[in-house]
Amino acid sequence: MLWAALAFAGGIVMGEYAWRPPLWWMVAIAALFACAAYLLRPRPWAAVLLAAGLLFCAGAAAIELRTPNDPGLDILPYADGSVLTITAHVMKDGFKAQAGPGEVRQIVELETEQIKGEDLPPLAVRAGLRINFYGKESQPPSESAPPLLRYGQRLQFEGKLHPPRNSRNPGAYDYESYLRENGIAALGSAKSSDLQLLPGFSGTHFGLWRSRLHRSIVEKIHSIWTPDQAALMDAMVVGEDAFIARSTRVEFQRSGTYHLLVVSGMNVSILAFVIFWTLRRLRASDVVASVLTVLLSMGYAFVTGVGPPIWRATLMMTLYLGARLLYRDRPMLNAIGAAALGLMAADPRVLLGASFQLTFLAVLIIAAIGVPLLERASQPYYRGLRYLDSVTYDVTLAPRVAQFRLDLRMIAGRLELFLGKRVPLAAIGGGMRAVLRGFEILAISAVMQIGLALPMAYYFHRATVVGLPANVVVVPVTGVLMPAAVLAVTLGYVSPLLAKIPALIAGISLHVITGTVRGLGALHIADTRVPTPQFGVVLLGAAGLALAMLLARRRALAAGLGIAAMLASAAIVCVLPPRPQLRPGVLEVTAIDVGQGDAILVVSPAGKTLLVDAGGPVGGQRSDFDVGEEVVSSYLWSRGISRLDAVMITHGHSDHMGGMPAILRNFRPREMWIGPLPASFAVKSLLEEVRGLGVTVIRRVEGDRFSFGSAEVCILAPPKTWEAGADARNDDSLVASIAYQHNLVLLEGDAEKQEEHGIAIKRPHADLLKVGHHGSRTSTIPELLDVLQPRFALISVGARNTLGHPTKEVLGRLSDLRVATYRTDLDGATTFYLDGTRVTQVPRH
Repeated sequence: MLWAALAFAGGIVMGEYAWRPPLWWMVAIAALFACAAYLLRPRPWAAVLLAAGLLFCAGAAAIELRTPNDPGLDILPYADGSVLTITAHVMKDGFKAQAGPGEVRQIVELETEQIKGEDLPPLAVRAGLRINFYGKESQPPSESAPPLLRYGQRLQFEGKLHPPRNSRNPGAYDYESYLRENGIAALGSAKSSDLQLLPGFSGTHFGLWRSRLHRSIVEKIHSIWTPDQAALMDAMVVGEDAFIARSTRVEFQRSGTYHLLVVSGMNVSILAFVIFWTLRRLRASDVVASVLTVLLSMGYAFVTGVGPPIWRATLMMTLYLGARLLYRDRPMLNAIGAAALGLMAADPRVLLGASFQLTFLAVLIIAAIGVPLLERASQPYYRGLRYLDSVTYDVTLAPRVAQFRLDLRMIAGRLELFLGKRVPLAAIGGGMRAVLRGFEILAISAVMQIGLALPMAYYFHRATVVGLPANVVVVPVTGVLMPAAVLAVTLGYVSPLLAKIPALIAGISLHVITGTVRGLGALHIADTRVPTPQFGVVLLGAAGLALAMLLARRRALAAGLGIAAMLASAAIVCVLPPRPQLRPGVLEVTAIDVGQGDAILVVSPAGKTLLVDAGGPVGGQRSDFDVGEEVVSSYLWSRGISRLDAVMITHGHSDHMGGMPAILRNFRPREMWIGPLPASFAVKSLLEEVRGLGVTVIRRVEGDRFSFGSAEVCILAPPKTWEAGADARNDDSLVASIAYQHNLVLLEGDAEKQEEHGIAIKRPHADLLKVGHHGSRTSTIPELLDVLQPRFALISVGARNTLGHPTKEVLGRLSDLRVATYRTDLDGATTFYLDGTRVTQVPRH
């Protein structure tokens, strides 16, 4: 079944990335079926290969014939930013999230019933929406903050909708597909004061019961533990991560233990083990214990509401317990293959998601490598600890295990002189069991960390260097925390007094976990980031893992070679940096799509890299979305860039420097160029981080001229006498020209009229102009354009921004001069190559 699943998966990949008419696949399936049936008796191996080909074609046909999930895309023509009156009902309970100063924000998932607008008559539309309701914060909060919306409530409000939009950069996360798979067709915002609750209920009683139960459990958790502990308990026990701060997420990511913050297969496995073990100790039969374990695990998956990942784990656990009842618990690969094949047949696109790949691969590594390793190493000795006082049992065991038992009895015999006859042998047996279990945890953790190195590098750009010691501690402790927390919540409904002891145990366990995570995550080596592995490295990593799986049950030497191959391939993935995708001998200027902000990558003809600004939230808004980490870093990693030679901050506005902390941590530039910066908290924090990383800070002033990898950089503004104010200003912008032979690029930042007049006096000529202040009417004055005479203009601007950038006035000036103008909101990441005599524009997206 595993080979069948792999063949089906190969067909899905082929169908996704190399489309062929579905009829071709159907004809191939029929032909392969006929040939396999004919050869089944005379040539069984040929029939097996043909059957694998049949499954391959079936996978390709399945992905191409699959009907995509339609969350109500008919609403998209009306999601144009115009004000709509929307009648809808709540599909998922709302939760509070961070907002700007003095604001409260509630995020709710809705399904529309009707929409209407100023020029749009009432229209019945069923579509999934994710809406941000904004309101003013005042004291006390209970009098101003709107109540949290609950499942099934009907409501009406005025708001604006817009379609979800991916960052149009190579390597960008496909946010649109993620929302569509979760039933969300459009995003929107509205004022809480415009929200009106309507009478009636819309939904299912089953969904209402689940929502109420989930909410009740979250409230009970917050009544038992302190707010900081409760936030982590929410995430680890019931999958509610709304209360987790970004800093906490980063700590768990750095230590390689982020899987603890999401309800996953590990949570299901731990609870299932505890339930099954308890029922067996209560003398329940195997059948009763298995059935109750499956039912309770399904109930847990239902209550958490996490979705496909936990249901996949529940399915695999159910198959394992079913196989165990049929005395088929040893061939786990068969059960894993059957589960994977069933999931892919039901939804072929599940294979293309990182969640399924990581879950499936983790279980496969344990079953195909970890279990055979333990069967050779620790399991014979662990079974040898049974009936330790029985000499007759020795003869049934391997000689080395029998000798092991004799040694333990000899040691116990010496200790009997001091401790009596009963205690030493039992104590030694218990101690050795603990040692062997510890070894097994260490071995499985090591195999998992090594085996998952490739997908972790590919999807998350992390080499979890401290993941092994961290997981050795936190995984066993989580095995204590999970049942203790579940027991505490259950008893909390009966009596808070009864819940105190399990709550204390869970709290201590959580303290050990967070202490380990923070201690190891704080290490410098923990933040090892890696670019996207190249295709050859991906094949090498996959080959090493496959070799380890194939040889794991062979002779010891062959198995050792397989483990060595897996370790070597993982080391290559994490240590060997890919070759950056750079074009030698030309000056490259690339505008990265960061929305309403700036991030410009400059690559010199000699291959030196400079990042000018790094995007960030507009107006200093608070956001859990880190543009530097999620957008700019992802783009640089997709280009194979692991280090930067320099970064430059044009000025202190958050949409230019907000993403810079992540860039500094991820790419460790040698230099940071700055101009006049205000003494704000954000600037002070950034400079402290720069000092901690050992980056050299260079203050650039007007008139500075220096070489940067065969290119010449000249600072044109602001004037030397310019003083930074208490707050950042656009005319603080560090304006630089970068020249290569006869080509010149002018990077303006957010420079406005005053700075541009000063630049125009210097009478530079530019082939490429990075338009100032996102195309605002306060910049790009005619006097500057007359002097520059640019052939190309580049505007970094956010799609559907509320500031009206770029203005028609600026676009008109550029059009009148016949300047070829490119915009990141329309063109995505855009690259210009300057070879010294001419400029070539290349779209990156």
